[in-house]
Amino acid sequence: MRSTFIRELLSQAAVDDRVFLITPDMGFSVLEPFAARYPDRFLNAGIAEQNAAGIAAGLALSGKIVYVYSIIPFITMRCFEQVRVDIAYMNTNVRLIGVGAGLSYGPAGATHHAIEDIAVMRALPNMTVCCPGDPVETRELIRRSFAHDGPMYFRLGKNGEPRIHADERTIPIGEAVTVAEGTDMACFVTSTMLEPACRWVREWQRAGKSVLLASFPTVKPLDVPYIQRVIDSGMPILTVEEHSVIGGTRQRRGRGRRGIREGGLLQTRRDSRPVFACRGQPGFSPDPDGRGEARVSA
Repeated sequence: MRSTFIRELLSQAAVDDRVFLITPDMGFSVLEPFAARYPDRFLNAGIAEQNAAGIAAGLALSGKIVYVYSIIPFITMRCFEQVRVDIAYMNTNVRLIGVGAGLSYGPAGATHHAIEDIAVMRALPNMTVCCPGDPVETRELIRRSFAHDGPMYFRLGKNGEPRIHADERTIPIGEAVTVAEGTDMACFVTSTMLEPACRWVREWQRAGKSVLLASFPTVKPLDVPYIQRVIDSGMPILTVEEHSVIGGTRQRRGRGRRGIREGGLLQTRRDSRPVFACRGQPGFSPDPDGRGEARVSA
């Protein structure tokens, strides 16, 4: 996903001199092509994430489209006050590019894990939250970010993620994507769990289960009409995410007569039939064991 991001940014920067890239001393082996080609539109702010966020906001208010690149805990939490006040409250055209979704940096330990970021970013006003699951979703959402008005957060994996969608697939911001059709149950997935979910769906199919697999590359705004159609079908729904079960796409399973709404992904009418289940991280774990084991245990 990182390579897809920088490739799209380079392409747009060639035709739009508003594109600006900032990093708080991260992105080595990824950002060098941009820095070499557009040195006047690249800034390494040093290990100073708060400064990077503030500078990005100022540049955006001056007419730039600013991308700030770092690993997820550093770009969402270390500088949260600046993101909240300078970027979100001011409704600036800043795009926060976070890499290392979920447990991608497993051996680095809990300080480098990202299992709270969706909850944190979704809570901010004006912030669009994108969680692509493969290079095609990444490409499509990055391309649309060039014309988007307002701040955005991108939750990326690392590199080498398999391509799930056909190359010609178009994916607008805010729309769910049907990956596989099914009638027995539905699986809603976001971000880096797309590839494992595809494997599980194939296994279920071999076991005789017909499973609808839907990817949600945007979690704010949420594709509520899509979710409502699945709820109305009466199928059981499983949500899968590499994130805490608190505040992620699963959010809460409260019930209300008015049906689902943006504030909670899985809220159903009292007369609806679906049974909901979720798979995500139960909470903080300091154990830096393998990512695969942690995914299975969740």
